[in-house]
Amino acid sequence: MKQVRINIRTLANSTSIRREKRNGRDVIIVPSATLPDNVVMNEIMYPADEIEKSYVGLNRKPAPLGHPTINGKFVSASDPEGLNMGWIGAWNENVRRENGRVLLDKVIDVETANRSEGGKAVLAAISKGDPIHTSTGLYCMMEAANGDVPYKNIARDIVFDHDAILLDEEGAATPEQGVGMLVNSKGEQEEVEVINSAIDDADRDLDWALDSAARALEKRQRAPLIERMKAALIEAFSSEREPSANRKEDDMTVEEQIKALSAKVDTLSEGAGKVSDALSKAITDAVTNAVKPLVDAQAEMVASQKAKDDAEKAELVDKIVKANVLSESAAKELTLNALKELAPKAVPGKAAPLNSAFKPNVDGPSFKLPEGDK
Repeated sequence: MKQVRINIRTLANSTSIRREKRNGRDVIIVPSATLPDNVVMNEIMYPADEIEKSYVGLNRKPAPLGHPTINGKFVSASDPEGLNMGWIGAWNENVRRENGRVLLDKVIDVETANRSEGGKAVLAAISKGDPIHTSTGLYCMMEAANGDVPYKNIARDIVFDHDAILLDEEGAATPEQGVGMLVNSKGEQEEVEVINSAIDDADRDLDWALDSAARALEKRQRAPLIERMKAALIEAFSSEREPSANRKEDDMTVEEQIKALSAKVDTLSEGAGKVSDALSKAITDAVTNAVKPLVDAQAEMVASQKAKDDAEKAELVDKIVKANVLSESAAKELTLNALKELAPKAVPGKAAPLNSAFKPNVDGPSFKLPEGDK
């Protein structure tokens, strides 16, 4: 078996890039993926068990800008000279295997990236939303395949060196495919064959499909907002009200009731936060359609109660006027509650005169007019 250097190019998930604060420093996190189980590239098959044994080696490894080279030959990204060539303050972390693929996050320290032209270029590409490619640099031993299989070699003893960030590169790396360089444990330089590969576009499409599905699920989680709004409005209109003809809300017109309803809808809508305009319109339409029967029922109830109150008030005014307690104009100015309190005193023939000062004093001495007034 012989040792080879392999660079595997993939496309990062730029739609899921996020920003965080760590130890008081701004960082940008770029999710990426590499090396599916049992994938075949350039007639080399990468077995799942070999990936399982080695993938954790990517954790906390550098994420240089491009594959570092010295004199046109590849060098380890962890080598001091390799670090000097491609370091932009980025590294790989949160390495894991999910659904038969190695997933990892690239963390970019914004302040450090801004110290180099390459780092600034990466930050600019992220801000513009440009595609961000990555390329995993690994070493492995090549074992010849036996039998009738669609590949010639099997990758064994995989050692992950880094996962680089690529900008404006046609292949998996800038040097031509040929010879690279590995610094071994004795400090000697060993030239190894370099193979540039790229994950098939179908795998990239699968990444985007999974990401789209995740975003669709997120939208579905917002759907209960409509039901919560409906429930709040139904509760507002179905609550029991004590009959009272002298309350301001009883005298509200249908237009005022609808305005109050609109205010409730506006208040609830403010809580929607980041809901899109299209979803907001759908919510508004759904709420409008859902509460229309409630608005109609409320308006009918208000009108019916007002009619009853008007009839009762007219009856009490008539009773008080006939009992000579008040004039008709004065009685009509009273509220319904005031008329109800005054009604028991309005007994025909026994009502007090309009001015009690003229009541005769039947219990005192007789009152005689002067002679001259007879």
